[in-house]
Amino acid sequence: MDAIKERIVGAVSIMDEDAAKEVWNFIIDYIPKHTWSDIKEVEPDDWDKSMIKEIETDPDCKEFVSEADALKELGLE
Repeated sequence: MDAIKERIVGAVSIMDEDAAKEVWNFIIDYIPKHTWSDIKEVEPDDWDKSMIKEIETDPDCKEFVSEADALKELGLE
């Protein structure tokens, strides 16, 4: 993660709930909406392959959710 993302995560993590909601609403209102079809498909590199193997073999890894379920969970439906 680069320094800007770390600063954003750090700031949000210490905000009270109301301030965090304001930031989230800003993100929802001003960041272009994308779908899975907007993501360019690329071949996985060695790091990706090792992560995939870990996901498949680690019982502590959580299952992935569908795009619809993720949007619903985030309140973006």
